[in-house]
Amino acid sequence: MTTPPLPPLAVDRTSPVPLYFQVAQELERHISDGALPAGTRLENEVLLADRLGLSRPTVRRAIAYLVDRGLLVRRRGVGTQVVTPRVRRPVELSSLYDDLEHTGRRPRTEVLGFRVEPASDTVAADLEIAPGDEVYLLERLRYAGDEPLALMRNTLPRSLVDLSAAALTEHGLYRLLRASGVVLKVASQSIGARAATAAESRALGDPRGAPLLTMDRTVYDDTGRVVESATHVYRASHYTFELTLTT
Repeated sequence: MTTPPLPPLAVDRTSPVPLYFQVAQELERHISDGALPAGTRLENEVLLADRLGLSRPTVRRAIAYLVDRGLLVRRRGVGTQVVTPRVRRPVELSSLYDDLEHTGRRPRTEVLGFRVEPASDTVAADLEIAPGDEVYLLERLRYAGDEPLALMRNTLPRSLVDLSAAALTEHGLYRLLRASGVVLKVASQSIGARAATAAESRALGDPRGAPLLTMDRTVYDDTGRVVESATHVYRASHYTFELTLTT
């Protein structure tokens, strides 16, 4: 792809905000609003610094910041390019489908597995139900636009809600639960990382052994009842969890 003219970048030299951060914010804004779509190649640092009237180290630091955030990538022989931004998801009790929809990322779901069967002893213990009670076993592939993003495996009591593969293709699971009167209240969650298996790599379009972010979650309703047990994996190249820490 050729290097298109860069949209105007507003830099305020009187602001206490560091110049590199102002440049990074402006570039990020243009990436987010589509003025710099994925694949766009930026000018080299010398030309960009000269055009902005800034030092090369300032521009280099701005670009490095966006590389760290997964918005730009440096490729030998190609230069600096815009890449599809990662999905940045706050760690809270929310649906990936809704999070994608709210940020304009066009969620799409492919249902890979949909079964109803008696709960094994292990599943019954996880869901705090009696062994043999009917449960849904779900496996879905979630897309952000045209990009596969996550593999999601969920187990939940059949008595909670009437589900169908067709409904799960059109809507997020939490939206369907809430529509059935389930009040999601709190979750216990752990986040980790590991390498993708061969099957996960094929589904997500990544090389075998590519890094994955993992999330295991148990969700409770407002009465303390277990609503679901979930195991999700996300492409680390396209996804991050955000946490706010306070003292």
